[in-house]
Amino acid sequence: MISVTVTMRDGRTVEAGAIGSREVVGINAFMGGCEATQTEYIVQLPGDAIRIGVEPMKVEFDRNTEMRDLMLKYTQAFIAQISQNVACNRLHEIDQRFARWLLEVRDRVQSDEFPLTHEFIAEMLGIRRSGVSEAAQKLTATGIINQKRGKIRIIDFPELSKTSCECYGALREEYNRLLK
Repeated sequence: MISVTVTMRDGRTVEAGAIGSREVVGINAFMGGCEATQTEYIVQLPGDAIRIGVEPMKVEFDRNTEMRDLMLKYTQAFIAQISQNVACNRLHEIDQRFARWLLEVRDRVQSDEFPLTHEFIAEMLGIRRSGVSEAAQKLTATGIINQKRGKIRIIDFPELSKTSCECYGALREEYNRLLK
């Protein structure tokens, strides 16, 4: 899993989007641009990936209409993710946002357990570490997750989904609609 982050001039960082097993890093390459200087990609969790150079990607994008259609649909889904994250970060409570974020990590790494610290999650959500710790304690107390130092395990997916805000379901539907 890779987090797409934006760092402000004062050093604060927040996750704008996340990339996992069915997503692509570097969509700007086939769109003819380059990344903004404040944007950074952070590998959160290890996994396998396929790498292709910019020039072969552009050639294939122009030649292969099926691939081009898929990449454009993915771009639409990624824009939806960024838009939903903006709304979620502004309108929903920390507990809901934390639950949504865990569900999104789960989908991207296809596992219920991942090695992530509260400090890192706080940075991705743009909140204080204590907010993540409080949210995690609530989910642990109700048996929804189990946590050990630097590890989180989802125990009760349906309850975690209920705790999450509407953003998780909305994004999941949009990705499934576009990337069947």
